[in-house]
Amino acid sequence: MPAYKEKIKELEELIRKTKYNKRTQHAIGLYKAQLARLREKQEARGKGTGPKDGYAVRKTGDGTVLLLGFPSVGKSTLLNALTNQESEIGTYDFTTLKVIPGLLNYKYAKIQLLDVPGVMRGAASGKGRGREVLSVMRNADLVLVLIDANQPEALPVLTKEVYDAQIRLNQKKPDVKIKKTAKDGIKVASTVKLGLDNNTIKDILKEFRISNAEIVIREKINIDKLIDCIEDNKKYVPALGVITKSDMLSHEKLKKIIKKTKADIAVSAKKGKGLKKLKELIFKKLNLMSVYMKEPGKEADLEEPLIIQKGATIKNVCEKLHKDFVRLFKFSRVTGPSAKFPDQKFMLNHTLKDGDVLEIHLF
Repeated sequence: MPAYKEKIKELEELIRKTKYNKRTQHAIGLYKAQLARLREKQEARGKGTGPKDGYAVRKTGDGTVLLLGFPSVGKSTLLNALTNQESEIGTYDFTTLKVIPGLLNYKYAKIQLLDVPGVMRGAASGKGRGREVLSVMRNADLVLVLIDANQPEALPVLTKEVYDAQIRLNQKKPDVKIKKTAKDGIKVASTVKLGLDNNTIKDILKEFRISNAEIVIREKINIDKLIDCIEDNKKYVPALGVITKSDMLSHEKLKKIIKKTKADIAVSAKKGKGLKKLKELIFKKLNLMSVYMKEPGKEADLEEPLIIQKGATIKNVCEKLHKDFVRLFKFSRVTGPSAKFPDQKFMLNHTLKDGDVLEIHLF
């Protein structure tokens, strides 16, 4: 075993055995920083080995949702139940050997669902093509973390693989700014009361070969989040926890599993249970909204809305409609929640709201 792999095991053991408190905070911080650097080295070496053919998937529609789980968790069955795609189904492991896309039509949104091969323990380090599978997740807008109702104990193993693949589920990037400087050492400023002392922060930065920097922290963070900000290579993706095969358990046992795993929903793809609610959760978690388009001099199309992200501007709508609309834009009129009165005039930077009626005027 290479020396760096032995060191990784040693550090993992030290972190596991050391109880976290104010006295041990500094030591644990250094252990975790050293561990992060060694894992980065391990990942860099791993990229030079193994299969070269990955999983290239072109994103389409109003959002991309990836179905993630261990083998035989029911990904293909769920994909088929939610979409028009016929993914091969089997009761044995590794039925899916490539990425299979399907299309979910819901509330006029066209949502791309991806059925990927099941991952296993060690996936983040490349076992069972796991690195390729997890890399597809970095481009997803939402991840459905599928948990077999009969094997809920597998969830922590699965989430650890995702974490080790530098993906943070249901987290936002911490509000921390690190600016490297030429001299004057490390200066720490914060707008909130921190749980980390300045010496720990400075020494963790030094472990990453940063000796001169200005760091501004605007939210309470822990050691792990500080390291994430220093490495600046993490992908933050929203997720839903989905218990599959719920028809195989009693109502009481299912309730206990949902509480233990903190899952968002339990479904049975075979029986069609929970699928309607799951579609609604996907739509909401993707942060989608409806805007109705109106041509100048004509009635608004209130039958089929345009689906866009909440917080989108008129410019975003123009970009989605046609590549030349931004260049040819003259002005627009909006009626609805984001306007103070009907047909209010707005320019490209106006932020729209769900249910707005938008009329675009071009040169």
